[in-house]
Amino acid sequence: MSDNNVREYGQDQIQVLEGLEAVRKRPGMYIGTTDLRGLHHLIQEIVDNSIDEALAGCCSHIEITLNADGSCTVQDNGRGIPTGILKKEGVSAVEVVLTKLHAGGKFGGGGYKISGGLHGVGLAVVNALSEYLTVEVRQNGKLYRQEYKVGRPQAPLSVVGESDETGTTMNFKPDATIFESIDWVFDDIKVRIRELAFLNKGLKLTIEDKREGRERIETYCYDGGIIDFVEQLNKNKVAMLPSVFYINETSGDNVVEIALQYNDGYDEKIYAFANNINTQEGGVHVDGFKAALTKVFNDYGLNNKILKENEKLSGDDVREGLTAVISVKLVDPQFEGQTKTKLGNREMRTLVHKVFSDALSEYLEKRPAVGKELIFKSVNAQRAREAARKAREAMRKGAMEGSTLPGKLTDCIDKNPLNCEIYLVEGDSAGGTAKSGRDRQFQAVLPLRGKILNVEKAREHRILDNEEIKSMIQAFGCGFERKVREDQEEKGGKEEKGFDLEKRRYDRIICMTDADVDGSHIRTLLLTFFYRFMKPLVENGHVYVALPPLYKVTRGKEIKYFYSDEELKAYQEEIGTARYELQRYKGLGEMNAEQLWDTTMDPEKRTLVRVTVEDAEAADEIFITLMGDQPELRRAFIEENAKLVEDLDI
Repeated sequence: MSDNNVREYGQDQIQVLEGLEAVRKRPGMYIGTTDLRGLHHLIQEIVDNSIDEALAGCCSHIEITLNADGSCTVQDNGRGIPTGILKKEGVSAVEVVLTKLHAGGKFGGGGYKISGGLHGVGLAVVNALSEYLTVEVRQNGKLYRQEYKVGRPQAPLSVVGESDETGTTMNFKPDATIFESIDWVFDDIKVRIRELAFLNKGLKLTIEDKREGRERIETYCYDGGIIDFVEQLNKNKVAMLPSVFYINETSGDNVVEIALQYNDGYDEKIYAFANNINTQEGGVHVDGFKAALTKVFNDYGLNNKILKENEKLSGDDVREGLTAVISVKLVDPQFEGQTKTKLGNREMRTLVHKVFSDALSEYLEKRPAVGKELIFKSVNAQRAREAARKAREAMRKGAMEGSTLPGKLTDCIDKNPLNCEIYLVEGDSAGGTAKSGRDRQFQAVLPLRGKILNVEKAREHRILDNEEIKSMIQAFGCGFERKVREDQEEKGGKEEKGFDLEKRRYDRIICMTDADVDGSHIRTLLLTFFYRFMKPLVENGHVYVALPPLYKVTRGKEIKYFYSDEELKAYQEEIGTARYELQRYKGLGEMNAEQLWDTTMDPEKRTLVRVTVEDAEAADEIFITLMGDQPELRRAFIEENAKLVEDLDI
């Protein structure tokens, strides 16, 4: 922002609304959860304050360091937290913002014009939930420092040296008695850091891990801002626009920034932010964007006689294959709760709708070939949705007529889903072995014929017509996910529930494939299907990967199985020059039923890896890379990771 927008920021701009209460007793009220998400939220709260300095035009570099002792340091080159004494409180402004809830320069005191840290509880909450915290402020040619333990100041803020720089440095260590774990996950944190770099054009953010054995450093700075963001999201897709569509409009104190690009895929991806806060549940800015997009496409199609008079595209139709980033900045944003997941300022819907409508209409009028192509794509999406509706009706009709279970399924005896599990096995040969080796009381087996359809590159009606996918949907019993059409929502109606976790027939769905490149590819295809159409199964921990052994070693009467090259090597070093027979399993079909039970299916001996969705955005990027239109990237990944399935985190 320009220098004209930089406002005075001193102790007089700090206002106190209420004192610090019960944060340690009820941390979930302030950070949502005490698991890893809550732990990482502490970093986010401090970084958000530094970002506010960047929004004010006073910060160009933010550094996050995960220290060897488990603490975290966040440093910026902003103006620094005000260090003067607040007369009403009798202590420094630094101490007030670190010990009082709802204290800061964001409540009309004039410290910030635009801010994401709306509620002003962030720094105080981080302090309250930390074993210790040290703050240093570089300001007025001096270096100030203050130390805290469990939220309590150990001494007043004091001058400890000189400095010709400005900014704030906070070092804190989360309290292990509060959090389930205080082990930072670098990859989870960097997702948000990179996101902030995209949203703040030219701002440099660095994250470094100094923990032993984990040393790494990443630096992000994007001169293209959200244009670079969209290009990154679309990097493995075939783009349908010659370049990213981009607008950046200012209206009074409000800013609307939108970047979008269509690709030849079928999924829509809309990322929305308000004052750099990821509004994951959307809000008025997203509503305005969607309504404008639908209106512009319909108007353009009718005016240019691409659409018939009685033909109308729905929101789902016009957003197929869309990748968009919406970033708005406004004074006094109204969010739902401290986690800030949905924007509620009604005036922002009107502003986004007008700004985006005008810009997109002008863009299409100047590029008739592009406009025509996008309308045709939307019409094809409409037709495909109708075909998908018919496919769903056919599937439901089959279920009503009694053909609810696929013929290839060998079911278990127990009918209590909580006791049961189903193995998805590659091919009839391995399927036959699994059927013979299983415990038929609670283990079901469903053989699949080779690689299932790549759902990343297929429309819904093709997916529902695929025999292997139909077999899985019928066997699992819980249906499949699909979005409710927005035009029906607007009319007050909803389609029937597509997925019901409570109706699942098995508590564990286990992918059991060969431990080779093809097996890895099949696992990836299966997990992609689950992620796209049965995501609650993954989110609630019902999907697993079985780990069959790679080697069988026979030494006299002793038989041992090894699941990795490292395990085998360690054993070879242990026995030295002793003689043994080594068998390398190329597939499950090479084992007899007893061996498969002993190594891969016996609950007492087997190793299962639960598939999780730790970060939807990161997982989505992985699936696009693996299942998109760049086969060389997909093959390289599969060949590199075929033997590392135990490390797969999706």
